[in-house]
Amino acid sequence: MNKSLNRRWTLVMVLMFGMVLLTACGTKYAALPINEDVDICAICKMQVKDDAYATQLTTKDGQNYKFDDIGCMNQWKTENGTDNIGMDYVRDYNDKEWIEYSKATYVYDASLRTPMAYGILNFKDKPSAEAFIAEQGVGTLMTAEDLASHDWKQNTENMDMMGEHGHDEHGHSEEGDGNEMHQEGEMKEESGH
Repeated sequence: MNKSLNRRWTLVMVLMFGMVLLTACGTKYAALPINEDVDICAICKMQVKDDAYATQLTTKDGQNYKFDDIGCMNQWKTENGTDNIGMDYVRDYNDKEWIEYSKATYVYDASLRTPMAYGILNFKDKPSAEAFIAEQGVGTLMTAEDLASHDWKQNTENMDMMGEHGHDEHGHSEEGDGNEMHQEGEMKEESGH
């Protein structure tokens, strides 16, 4: 009976040591898929579409928060701080691939239409962002560090044009893919989007 008890304690100790080792190796965070049927923006409470504007973060304790616009994610960070964030993600404007927030390149212009009218688009690399600016003729190149001092104002004219809660038919409907741009009062569709 004594040997059986010793074996159990040894097994418990080995399991606990294994858990400590796994914890010490660091937690891996991964972006979760968007489920349009249930995912609601943690800030504005609007539907999160499976589009290029969706963002998300996971806290160190495993809580996942999804947002319909990078501006909403910024508001969450302002309200809750960033110390407990394990990883935050944005999506590439062109192919919707998830990118770590700190590694993405951003384009800002108040005339760019986004779900909550913050006018910031995300790109997986600088050349893609520069190509977008050259093609559209608008935009300022930004990094995650630049966004830390960004003023995060919503374009109220775009909000008015997009209707209730700032969501237009392009950012939050079954029609279109959400990648049409608004520039100086005109809708401009990008080829290939």
